[in-house]
Amino acid sequence: MEPAALRSGFNDHISVESNGGFDCPKNKQPFIIGVAGGTASGKTTVCNQIISQLHDQRVVLVNQDSFYRSLNDDQLVNVHEYNFDHPAAFNTELLLSCMEKLRRGHLVNIPSYDFKSHKSIEPSRLVNPADVIILEGILVLHDFHVRNLMNMKIFVDIDSDVRLARRIQRDTVERGRNIQNVLDQYSRFVKPSFEEFILPSKKFADIIIPRGGDNDVAIDLIVQHILTKLGQHDLCKIYPNINVIFSTFQIRGMHTLVRDVKTTKHDFVFYSDRLIRLVVEHGLGHLPFTEKQIITPTGSVYSGVVFCKRLCGVSVIRSGESMENALRACCKGIKIGKILIHGDGKNGRQLIYEKLPADISSRHVLLLDPVLASGNSAIKAISLLLSKGVPETSIIFLNLISVSSATCCFSAIPKFTCHKMSTVKLQAPEGIHAVCRKFPKLKIVTSEIDSSLDKNYGVIPGMGEFGDRYFGTD
Repeated sequence: MEPAALRSGFNDHISVESNGGFDCPKNKQPFIIGVAGGTASGKTTVCNQIISQLHDQRVVLVNQDSFYRSLNDDQLVNVHEYNFDHPAAFNTELLLSCMEKLRRGHLVNIPSYDFKSHKSIEPSRLVNPADVIILEGILVLHDFHVRNLMNMKIFVDIDSDVRLARRIQRDTVERGRNIQNVLDQYSRFVKPSFEEFILPSKKFADIIIPRGGDNDVAIDLIVQHILTKLGQHDLCKIYPNINVIFSTFQIRGMHTLVRDVKTTKHDFVFYSDRLIRLVVEHGLGHLPFTEKQIITPTGSVYSGVVFCKRLCGVSVIRSGESMENALRACCKGIKIGKILIHGDGKNGRQLIYEKLPADISSRHVLLLDPVLASGNSAIKAISLLLSKGVPETSIIFLNLISVSSATCCFSAIPKFTCHKMSTVKLQAPEGIHAVCRKFPKLKIVTSEIDSSLDKNYGVIPGMGEFGDRYFGTD
């Protein structure tokens, strides 16, 4: 019988839209979006539409135009000879500094640039940190360091004739320029710079939006993706190969029981097995599949899928052996190999024993270990699999708990990616960082993420020595 508790159970350059105060929670990483494209391609329109649909989120829009370098007197005399579409026209160092401060949750002063005087003017704009930061500009995807800040990169693509028509209207109406000057600048600087700097940056985009702000479908999909990411654990935004099972009250309740020091061995095993089964099922969902049509008993056609059949499990002795029964229950006749790694403390892990299928290099591997702590044993096990010819993308690491970092505390949430690594383990920050930085192409699946390690490299809050509690040897 289960316990009753489980049975019931924008302004010109910077805009901010918020549903409340601006104090960002500590360790909460904002979702940073870069929106690039040619002049007058509709970048700002796209940004405004994204912001309007994120009405329940704190959003800040930062324009790259704010970071134009002020022209000196000599440059002002020959302003028509100045290329405003060249990367050197922007103070990229200042932009990086401001974006980094916002990313860390600090207030920043963004320059105010006047397009008529071609200078930064006072006052600057005070910008608050937010859940979502959108950086918009023609060259935001050109610089490697700027791109590196982004969680999502968008390129707005539209016909060059349309862009020219829009630029003529904008520069004559909003910036007080005459048509001849606009056309001269376009042919001498804007078009060549687009072809040399802006268009090549298109290849770095995660999403290309044809027709700009008129593409409602693309914008809706982007907004849904952002909302999904905002609902994920912060580490899932950093490492796309982490998958945390969606936390329900049932899962939270089972974690409460297996973590409780007063829980009996029988109950610990029962609820651990339930959690392990969930992690295994979730991990199997990341395997490649092929479409298949079958005929049902009613004579109807059903369009379904067939998953990859060349699988094997590899358990890290001894705790990983607790996950074997769940894997066998899900995958009839699956081969399971074993790895024994020994070592004390944080370093010095040594491979003691390994017995793996002879054809393991041609199989997808489900690596089993219920707790990802420092990550040293996991790295040793994964390195062994790679040395046997297993592609990194064919490994799914399954844990119950994983550790994220020695200083940050995170909560569990779901994540989806396309590399293979599942976890049925409590993972701490250190372990996740160590494994994902070394093996970015495998996939980790876990049920919860724990905050840190103690001086003895035990997971905090953790669940104690999993193997001892499960096999009754504590």
